Amino acid sequence: MEADPAPSSAEVEQRYLDIVREIRGAVKVPIAVKLSPYFTSLAHMAVQLEKAGAQGLVLFNRFLQPDISLERLAPHSVMTLSAPAEALLPLRWMGLLHGRTKAHLAASTGVYDAPGTLKQILAGAQVVQMASALVKNGVPHLGKVLQGVEEWMDRRGHSTLAEVRGTLSQKEIADPGAFERAQYVHLILSQNV
Repeated sequence: MEADPAPSSAEVEQRYLDIVREIRGAVKVPIAVKLSPYFTSLAHMAVQLEKAGAQGLVLFNRFLQPDISLERLAPHSVMTLSAPAEALLPLRWMGLLHGRTKAHLAASTGVYDAPGTLKQILAGAQVVQMASALVKNGVPHLGKVLQGVEEWMDRRGHSTLAEVRGTLSQKEIADPGAFERAQYVHLILSQNV
């Protein structure tokens, strides 16, 4: 996350692309880039990273959020685990990017359970990362998540994740912005005020 006001957004983005191209030229293994949601044009950047040689995009990197200690009058670093509500931002972008880039998409941040996993897959995720849930619940939690995914698939008659991956993405919609605006209006109108 660039904090220096001197480089332009184009310069920062070019730095990413140069690094991916350099790594692509040096290794034969697949390259995945963990992105920040703070790009001015994230969809454009995703396509450019794919062209530069990235085969995977991870949505999103969580930066440390510094706090201030009022007792010590100094910056204070705090490690805060993600929360399920944070999965909405990657979910939105998963649905927007699926089918618009050939890069495999990995969901990261806020996924804790089978429903959260399934939502990301329905939006287009190839992979779902789950770190905070495992820190809180231990590695055996993965068994519960897998069981929940399998039960959901069985109830709906699906045998593979490929059958449902991306079925709720916006890849077939000509104007994703219009779709999002319609969803926003529907949400506002459906609230009991």
